[in-house]
Amino acid sequence: MAGRSTKQPIADRMYEVLLHQFMSGERAAGQSLNIGALSRELDVSQTPLREALARLEHTGLVQREALRGYRVAPVMTREEVEQLGEARVLLEPRLAYEAAQRTTPEFLEGLREAVEDFRRSAEVADTETEGFDLYWRSDARFHMMIAAQSGNAFLELSYAALGGQIQRFRLFSKFGRTGAVSAAPEHDAVYQAIVAGDADGAAEAMRHHIIGATERLLDA
Repeated sequence: MAGRSTKQPIADRMYEVLLHQFMSGERAAGQSLNIGALSRELDVSQTPLREALARLEHTGLVQREALRGYRVAPVMTREEVEQLGEARVLLEPRLAYEAAQRTTPEFLEGLREAVEDFRRSAEVADTETEGFDLYWRSDARFHMMIAAQSGNAFLELSYAALGGQIQRFRLFSKFGRTGAVSAAPEHDAVYQAIVAGDADGAAEAMRHHIIGATERLLDA
């Protein structure tokens, strides 16, 4: 049992380390990921690295090719950005609609913190590594909290299935611009509608946000 309890945290830590490196640009989109080299560089055994890479592959941020191993997923094509936007605009307004009807003090407090963190990141997300890190983490937390509060496990699972591709979307934005300054008031509009219990308003604000984020990236 002791070995098992020690092993899983290492895999979790490697997952976070690699995710941070991908999102910070330390490992570029499309870059090869040699497990042996990673093991030496990060000073861990290959087993937790394989577990972390398998989890990242499941999200879509890492790809595995036969006989060639793993690599960081390539940046999204315009068609992929458009298709992801179409999927999100079908799903996320509904999640916001449902979440607005199921608020709790704890949920609203957590959502407020995510909105404030995102607002703080907006001015520096395009110029500072730490700012970009706060940008994508607070953005991910904002959207995931709303999905979890929807009260519908199948809708939440549908959002989770898109999670890695949404991270690729955020990763792609770093190569142009994040659009965080424009997105911050959009997050606030969703939050304010949810606080008010305005389900229709929350859905419309989320729809406006997803369309805006997609268009900003395509125009970058």
